[in-house]
Amino acid sequence: MASITFKGNPVTLLGSEVKVGDKAPNFTVLANDLSPVTLDSSKGQVRLISVVPSIDTGVCDAQTRRFNEAASSLDNVQILTVSVDLPFAQKRWCGAAGIDKVQTLSDHRDLSFGEAYGVAIQELRLLARAVFVIDSNDTVTYVEYVSEATDHPNYEAAIEAAKAAN
Repeated sequence: MASITFKGNPVTLLGSEVKVGDKAPNFTVLANDLSPVTLDSSKGQVRLISVVPSIDTGVCDAQTRRFNEAASSLDNVQILTVSVDLPFAQKRWCGAAGIDKVQTLSDHRDLSFGEAYGVAIQELRLLARAVFVIDSNDTVTYVEYVSEATDHPNYEAAIEAAKAAN
């Protein structure tokens, strides 16, 4: 398992670590209108999945904005941001921030995504910061578990991986 800290303190991740070459695990999360979203909801597309602890914090805000900006240069790539924030809070934040190219999804109900991708933090019931790229055949082509949850991911490497997965 990836070794992750949150504000310098080690945390326990639930679930299985995902590796490049794995078949992407399925999950069920909620869209802002409370409808269920699964991996199959975007079948046949390249997906860049940005995982954040909470959309209302500085690094998570910056991460979501960065991938929203990158979306215009990524043809045929769906960008999903997953957190345990309630769908209503995600919708409010997106409206206030002008986020219109990234789909925010909530894993608050049962941590389906968090456990499937090994990012559920047991001690905090938050998700660890990570980025995954999944190609149109549902194969994982890029994985970054950010070792310190309050640090930024490698945006350029993730964006290049999404372009290469097309």
